[in-house]
Amino acid sequence: MRRIISIGMVALAVSLGAAGFAGAMMVQAQTMDPDHERVIEVVAQRFVYSPNEILIKKGEPVLLEFTAIDFRHGFKVPDLDLRADLPPERVTRIRIKPENVGAYDFLCDNFCGSGHEEMSGRIVVTE
Repeated sequence: MRRIISIGMVALAVSLGAAGFAGAMMVQAQTMDPDHERVIEVVAQRFVYSPNEILIKKGEPVLLEFTAIDFRHGFKVPDLDLRADLPPERVTRIRIKPENVGAYDFLCDNFCGSGHEEMSGRIVVTE
């Protein structure tokens, strides 16, 4: 009898967990509009961003998705007033919609060892 109750409890827990996961996926799908927002994946690792040049059109909504591989890197774009920590093995999302044409340098602002000074890139906004 106890075994039947235990199996029933496990089945209930799995069902509720699956429902919660499906609900979370639905919320995410509702809040992200894939028709209007371009997603750009960026990997950060000692001592490079990949890609290190990001091309965006003026007024284009973009979601930058950063994954740090090996360290808590930083992401800073001084001229766009953007700043974020990039914890390892997690996705950090930054939404931008640049309104001015130009080239905007970005850099890692969390010291990550010898070679840190070279960890940089550029966002290029075109018409």
